[in-house]
Amino acid sequence: MSDYLVYVGTYSSGDEDGIYVYRLDMATGALAYQSSIGGIDNPSFLDIAPNRRFLYAIGETSAVGDRPGGAIAAFAIDQQSGALTHINTESTVGPGPCHISIDRAGKYALAANYGGGSVAILPIREDGSLGAATDFVQHEGSSVNPGRQEGPHAHSIMVAPNNKHAFAPDLGIDKVLIYAIDHANGKLVAQTPAEIAPGSGPRHLAFHPDSQWAYVINELSNTITAFDYDADAGTLATIQTISTLPDGYTEVSHTADIHVHPNGRFLYGSNRGHDSIAVYAIDQDTGQLALVEIVPTGGANPRNFGLDPTGTYLIAGNHSTDDIFTFRVDSETGQLTPTGHKAEVPSPVCHKFIPVF
Repeated sequence: MSDYLVYVGTYSSGDEDGIYVYRLDMATGALAYQSSIGGIDNPSFLDIAPNRRFLYAIGETSAVGDRPGGAIAAFAIDQQSGALTHINTESTVGPGPCHISIDRAGKYALAANYGGGSVAILPIREDGSLGAATDFVQHEGSSVNPGRQEGPHAHSIMVAPNNKHAFAPDLGIDKVLIYAIDHANGKLVAQTPAEIAPGSGPRHLAFHPDSQWAYVINELSNTITAFDYDADAGTLATIQTISTLPDGYTEVSHTADIHVHPNGRFLYGSNRGHDSIAVYAIDQDTGQLALVEIVPTGGANPRNFGLDPTGTYLIAGNHSTDDIFTFRVDSETGQLTPTGHKAEVPSPVCHKFIPVF
């Protein structure tokens, strides 16, 4: 089995290295440092072009030089070492971006601006560089939590597997905003949003590999909402909401990330505060979830985590303890077993995988 390169986004200042490259040993689960690069403030979230030649990172800032809006930077991936070289940086138009997705054709980068409660779409040129945004949509509204939901806070934007729609969970308004992607003109065309229970704070979304279901993890209520997903229409219909925490747990905790195992049988969500990964079995007839186990991540504040494309390993980045732990995944039960390996990485957030060249 081929090893994987793992690109790790972090919180860092522009004069520090912020994106780290590791090699994941698929025999052991060990992470070996390869290289790193700086030049962009807080490159927390990353995505990789389908051709694996380019990587894109958002920068959680409020301006790019003298232009308002957060940053989105393009990098070339060295096809032998995996090292990154900066190409250019563009504005996400709105402040405080927190998530990025590349469309399935590698033609557009889509960004969610948490600070401003908005989304944007930017064209990607043949050389991998970014053009200025071709569309920008400001979300509107609020919800019941006055401290966190006084206005819109777009927390992520995910491109559907069929490349027709983009889904943007907005923590501030308890909705998943849904957009049809106009690929010819680089536009986001608003569709009917999906409603989440008031006070939930939807954060991230994951699609089932069969495109029958989608799952949203809710930061404020510590829950996951399962949806029937109509891929052609781009609609979501609620089927279940389930807790991510053990029964009786009363301490402060907030969810963060969510991923479906490549085999489609299991789902994983992270808890910050409880500092754990919740593991669920997915009913293959209904899409509903049943809790399997809740596993400590080995550190504090597991902001995000990643599953390698084969589903062999889960790597959990503990933001507050500056480390990443690896777990072996049982493909029959979904259960996680620590490998005993960890890597020390400052403020790790996002993890993206590509095969070793």
